[in-house]
Amino acid sequence: MKIGIPKEIKDQEFRVGLTPSSVRVLTAQNHQVFVETQAGLGAGFTDQEYQQVGATIVPTPQNAWEQDMVIKVKEPLPAEYSLLKPQQILFTYLHLAADRSLTEALLKSGVTGIAYETVALPDGRLPLLAPMSIIAGRLSVQFGSRYLEKQQGGRGVLLGGIPGVRRGKVVILGGGVVGTEAAKMAIGMGAEVQIFDINVDRLNYLETLFGSRVELIYSSPVQIEAAIPDADLLIGAVLVPGKRAPILVSRELVAKMHPGAVIIDVAVDQGGCIETLKVTSHSNPSYVEEGVVHVGIPNMPGAVPWTATQALNNSTLPYAVKLANEGIKALESDTVLAGGLNVQDHCLVHPAVQEVFPDLS
Repeated sequence: MKIGIPKEIKDQEFRVGLTPSSVRVLTAQNHQVFVETQAGLGAGFTDQEYQQVGATIVPTPQNAWEQDMVIKVKEPLPAEYSLLKPQQILFTYLHLAADRSLTEALLKSGVTGIAYETVALPDGRLPLLAPMSIIAGRLSVQFGSRYLEKQQGGRGVLLGGIPGVRRGKVVILGGGVVGTEAAKMAIGMGAEVQIFDINVDRLNYLETLFGSRVELIYSSPVQIEAAIPDADLLIGAVLVPGKRAPILVSRELVAKMHPGAVIIDVAVDQGGCIETLKVTSHSNPSYVEEGVVHVGIPNMPGAVPWTATQALNNSTLPYAVKLANEGIKALESDTVLAGGLNVQDHCLVHPAVQEVFPDLS
């Protein structure tokens, strides 16, 4: 199969769809890989490294996009819509529930869109989302501590405090992979940490993980309204696979937070769970609303592309190889991979996305 690896064009997105190591696996099986020049440079991979493992370096995005399968990291942007073609396999993050225009573009093109974030194991785990969720969860606290600094518009709180001065308070909405990793970082910094979740079994598991170092609370409007006004850092970590995240924090509740407190919503690429949160970027990461610093970067792991690209490839490569070897027939033989199918033959096929856009189904 001919496989294209275009350079990512999202703001300061330095990850790349395949590492040279992954390309070597594919070329060893007689697949042809076409990498747009400098596509991997931001992640630390040169054109020469790709050539050494059998890839062909191509000069334009069009050259990468014209192949049988395109492997990316982030969803196509409007400038790339015209490059989509019928019967082509697109293997990347899509997050369609939060983006109607992209959904319509994919349907119009006739592309077969397989989304990393909806590939699901029988137990519900999301193997291609997990590595980026780990990174995003850890970065959310790293970013949050930075934006709490006065020079960044924050209230000047050190999350770990010092003897004689109270610690900062971190409230995490959602106890999944993102929330768990955020809690690990916040604990490591010495912060006071609360996690809210509606899954009692998950809360029980988190107790075995954190013991008394984290306050674990069953999520309800009453409990959330009681905790958030005192939060120095609020992290949104709510995921409903294939759907928009529900709004858990209203504007009125945000207005009750301390001036200079910080909100980071990792679920912003699925719509976010905080009413006042809107999408930002690495170039313009924050804004102030209701006196609170908001950060809504949808490609947060792009800040650490060397780590993130390799972590993502560790998970995606086996599925990429299967698609290269079998084409769309791989969806018939692999029910886990089939869960990633979002659009095919001008039809919206993923049930969760169909619920979001019933008029497109």
